[in-house]
Amino acid sequence: MPLEPSKQLDTFENPKPERDYEIDLECPEFTAVCPLTQQPDFAVVRISYVPDRLCVELKSLKSYLWSFRDEGVFHEDVTNRILDDLVAAIAPRRMTIVTDWRVRGGIHTVVTARHPR
Repeated sequence: MPLEPSKQLDTFENPKPERDYEIDLECPEFTAVCPLTQQPDFAVVRISYVPDRLCVELKSLKSYLWSFRDEGVFHEDVTNRILDDLVAAIAPRRMTIVTDWRVRGGIHTVVTARHPR
C-alpha cells in the first residue's frame, strides 16, 4: 500500500513500560513552506522521548511529517505543533523536539520545544 501524507499518528503498546528508556528519532528530509514567501524550507527534525504506555509507530510518523510538505508554517509553529500532536497521541513521560533549519537569507534557525516544560 503506498504511503500518503496524513495527520494521523498511530501507536503501539510500550514493551517495557516499567523502565525509563529514551527513543531518539531523526528525520533529515523535513520540508514545509514559508507562509510569507511560499518558498520551501528544509529541516532536520529530531524527536527524543521517554515513552509511558505508548510509542509512536514510525510509518505513521513519516506520513505525519510528510503532511507538512505543502503547508505554509513558521518554524516555531511547526515545532510546537509536532510536540503537541505527539504528546496528545502517546502521552510520553518526557519529549523534546528540535528542528534544525537550513540557512536561508543568511540565518540559521534551531527551534527546541519540550514536554513537560
